[in-house]
Amino acid sequence: MSKITKTRLFELLSARHQGNPYTKLADIPSPDSFKDINKATARIKSAILNNETITIVGDYDVDGVVSTSIMLDFFNKINYKVNHIIPNRFVHGYGLSEKIVDLIDSGLVITVDNGISAVNASKKLNAKGIDLIITDHHTVGVELPVAIAIVNPKQDDCTFEFKDICGAQVAWYLCAAIKKELNLNVNMGDFLDLLSIAIIADMMPMTKLNYTMVKQGLKRLKTSNRESLKKLNEIMQKSNIASDDIGFMIAPKLNSAGRMEDASLALDFLLSKTSFDAAQSLQLLEELNNYRKTLQEQIFNEAKSVSKQSDNAIVVWGEDWHEGVIGIVASKLCNGFKKPAIVFSLKDGIAKGSARANADINLHTIISKTSHLLLGFGGHKNAAGLALKEENLEEFRNIINTELDNCDEELYINPKILGELDVSSVDNEFLEILDTFEPYGLENLKPIFNITNASLVKFDLLGKDKNHLKLTLNSEGYVFEAIKFNDSNTDLPSSLNLVVSVSKNEFRGKTNPQFLVEEIINL
Repeated sequence: MSKITKTRLFELLSARHQGNPYTKLADIPSPDSFKDINKATARIKSAILNNETITIVGDYDVDGVVSTSIMLDFFNKINYKVNHIIPNRFVHGYGLSEKIVDLIDSGLVITVDNGISAVNASKKLNAKGIDLIITDHHTVGVELPVAIAIVNPKQDDCTFEFKDICGAQVAWYLCAAIKKELNLNVNMGDFLDLLSIAIIADMMPMTKLNYTMVKQGLKRLKTSNRESLKKLNEIMQKSNIASDDIGFMIAPKLNSAGRMEDASLALDFLLSKTSFDAAQSLQLLEELNNYRKTLQEQIFNEAKSVSKQSDNAIVVWGEDWHEGVIGIVASKLCNGFKKPAIVFSLKDGIAKGSARANADINLHTIISKTSHLLLGFGGHKNAAGLALKEENLEEFRNIINTELDNCDEELYINPKILGELDVSSVDNEFLEILDTFEPYGLENLKPIFNITNASLVKFDLLGKDKNHLKLTLNSEGYVFEAIKFNDSNTDLPSSLNLVVSVSKNEFRGKTNPQFLVEEIINL
């Protein structure tokens, strides 16, 4: 089989995007095909004309915070003051809860990135005579909330043609519809910088509509006039912003606020008015993110030690495990054990959980089989949040494992390897080809390659804790270096079979390819 050269790489990556109907922003679907969007805009127009109080209710993750930022920025641009509430996960719980309803006295409520499962809260709002518009993208349950309008592409009778969009995109489309309804002079492209962050952070498929929006958004992010994004650009010092920069550097900082303290801190950062404000907010987010990393590692090690590796899914729980990090712990367990993972934090007899899967299975469908045990539940195909009584955890674990026994799908999907790499062809032009097809993400994975029978020349351990492995290798006479992060195992054979990715190493103004070892197959 022929090796992956620059020409072959270009061919393979080009093929991924053939037939994309949304290659330009001018081609993207209009808001009109969303179910209920005209009802929503008519009600919002009425609220604006009658000077009613409008309250935006967001969520505490990146998608929810960006959704709220876009709505607030939009209403600010049209000079209409609105209220906003982002729930504190430790005080209010998720989304539009009954505790949030208690904070609202009158007017119109618009949810962003939540609300589709807020049945009881919606009834309570309705009893108070307060109208509700829901914008969401999460899976639709059996019972719908009471609302004037529900704008969610996952409704069966919604004709919006691309279903897998994030909450911030639904909010953006609502703003576009309001602009059209009121004939306003607002450039909707101005929000694409924020929007690209939400799409990447919420792990939407990086194809078709999402691919085009993020591609344009990352360009605008690099030249953004927002003080927050100017500050991030200043710190990163990158010639181009890639999806990994969002996923590994920006999103965790924004997420840390809602995970560890209060998501309004991330909102304040995104809406910073001055460079000084942005720097102050970012410093706080950095501190919270470092605290999050420490706590996450501790809980991961505890969770790993109580995991039943023979089960179809890792289902674990612990007293007072921090609710803000159990989702990341579930992701790490899922990737480490290569099966779905559900992690619960126990407090006062209640188990609050986060579930993650990297597979063709639908996590939402599997967990729905335990509905008689659940106190609350919502999410996507690959990620969900749930709660139940502590006494029901064993039964929950048994049902999940039984359901997965009966499941025909793979429980874990390894990222697809593009092929055997011609190591000698990896140069700056190779990097440019990889850059051309950014952004990468779900269903458009960053390319990974095989390198077989590479001779080990030498190895070194890097980092202050000596926990990163640097390999010097020889592949058919071509000598190169590769790094495996967070691995200090030096018991290596003389010939290695590797799975690698290729990234850009920018240092002191120079750019060079860097081989990153994803896996050493023959260990």
